[in-house]
Amino acid sequence: MTDIAVVGFAHAPHTPATDGTTNGVEMLVPCFQDLYAGLGITKSDIGFWCSGSSDYLAGRAFSFIAAIDAIGAVPPINESHVEMDAAWALYEAWVKLVTGEVDTALVYGFGKASAGRLDRTLGLQTDPYLVAPLGVADSNLAALQARLGLAAGRWTERDLAEVAARARRAALATPDAQIAEDVDAEELLTRPVVADPLREHDCPPITDGAAAIVLAAGDRARELCDRPAWITGIEHRIDSAHLTGRDWLAMPSLTTAAERALGGDPTLDAAYLHTPYSHQELLARAAIGLAEDVPVNPDGGPLTGNPMFSGGLERIGRAARRVFDGAERVLAHAGQGPLLQQNLVAVLEGSPR
Repeated sequence: MTDIAVVGFAHAPHTPATDGTTNGVEMLVPCFQDLYAGLGITKSDIGFWCSGSSDYLAGRAFSFIAAIDAIGAVPPINESHVEMDAAWALYEAWVKLVTGEVDTALVYGFGKASAGRLDRTLGLQTDPYLVAPLGVADSNLAALQARLGLAAGRWTERDLAEVAARARRAALATPDAQIAEDVDAEELLTRPVVADPLREHDCPPITDGAAAIVLAAGDRARELCDRPAWITGIEHRIDSAHLTGRDWLAMPSLTTAAERALGGDPTLDAAYLHTPYSHQELLARAAIGLAEDVPVNPDGGPLTGNPMFSGGLERIGRAARRVFDGAERVLAHAGQGPLLQQNLVAVLEGSPR
């Protein structure tokens, strides 16, 4: 199989709100320019484009078509789209490269979460007949899941506060973090509950953002990057769409995806998890089987900035950047859907296998 690598990554600043339209153009143009300049390429060097976004979030039909204004479609481009986080667009682009039809691809995602009522919009991902009509918000489901874990003895409120405190402290070293704070669990436990038993720091902030990644195959990757982040394993799986048909304290889709991507080798320098709620990081660690000494979200992660529909792609980009800087093997995870129904895992390494 063709060796495929991440060779470039750029993202827009994490911010609670942005000016401009909901089609992402204003956020995407600087990302593309950063990639072109950093890799020494132009638009004509890209063989395939694939994006991830949501018309529900944008509040308009075919918002991904309007986003192509950020690319410029003259001359015509080879383009596709997924109505999901752009991590799944990366998977489609990876498949395109595996076929050998192209040797480069640019993947991007965008979302203007501040434009509407995010909790209500995310509730539309639930069963359209039995759950969505109830008006169940994403945070409501997460709170029920956290409460189940407390009742089952899987974690304590202090455990959740420790996750959030570590994320906020880690974000102090991340220049583009939306939330960063030198705080400990004791301080966080004094703060008010917003969705019992979750406090504000246990929940992801509203974040507008965009991200873009360039993939390249074989020798083309080596030409573009001194140390490509080779994708040595990638897999995605999905759990039942019926909430009553799932064990809310297990993530079998993530376990299976991780097993396939890791290929039996648990050795990792770091893991970048797309877990928007504090308790979901604990669930994901267990589902993947991460060793205690593996650093998780050393940039702060989604608890300090969670751009919708590019957050998962950004986890892959952050993991790739770690490899660019010398790490040997890093895991990236993207999740989407109610209670992280869909999960994608990619393993990036400094050498192809």
